[in-house]
Amino acid sequence: MSRTHRLFQLMQALRIGPGPHTAARLGEELGVSARSIHRDIATLREMGAVIDGEAGYGFTLIEDNALPPMGFRDTELEALVLGLREVEQIGDPELATAASEALRKLQARLPPRQAHRLRHAVLAPYRFARPVPPAISAQELRQATWDEVEVRFGYIDGHGAATDRQVQPLSMVYFDRSTVLIAWCCLREAVRVFRLDRMRDLEVTRQSFRPNRAPMLRAALEHLRGDGQAEDRTSTDCSLYAAKPEVRLDGSSE
Repeated sequence: MSRTHRLFQLMQALRIGPGPHTAARLGEELGVSARSIHRDIATLREMGAVIDGEAGYGFTLIEDNALPPMGFRDTELEALVLGLREVEQIGDPELATAASEALRKLQARLPPRQAHRLRHAVLAPYRFARPVPPAISAQELRQATWDEVEVRFGYIDGHGAATDRQVQPLSMVYFDRSTVLIAWCCLREAVRVFRLDRMRDLEVTRQSFRPNRAPMLRAALEHLRGDGQAEDRTSTDCSLYAAKPEVRLDGSSE
């Protein structure tokens, strides 16, 4: 294996998984010594890759946009195009625009043959019915979820009853006919799932629940799955519910 090819393979290995990747494991994967991996890491850093870590701890790739564009297999490219075009159809306005911009950037950085393949892709999604548009800013809600801060909003359930909620947002899920927020509801003191088209007057607070979002989301998803018994009802409410009755699409059975 030439050193140039090995550097490329090392970058690919660093891109897989969150890291840190030890030199011993990387060397075993590439068939070289840990000392060679240390030298290659130094070379990649000189080329512009931002790689965190050190010998004895492991290495994590933080940023590699200063390097030549990442290569994609044709099937990987088709998967990316299909996914981004799906987001153009089901995402809220900000997300759909971002998907279109990502496609343009991807095409600009691909080799000519693959840029042509992207431009004339044979795969395309089509939705006969688009999800109901959110009644609040989904972008603000996504940012609050990333920032791990509580949000307040008015909510109208399936029976028309209105309540004011303060929740800890955990994740957003895009269903066929609606987009929902999985959250810990401070009013109900339980996991709830809210439809974005039924929310009103979103307010982002300064009350943080960091760093609990990831473990809370894992627990919420386990609860929602109800030990594998969760179902998707094909009603006009498009409800998500689990075997445990306290976890449901909020308002659908309250």
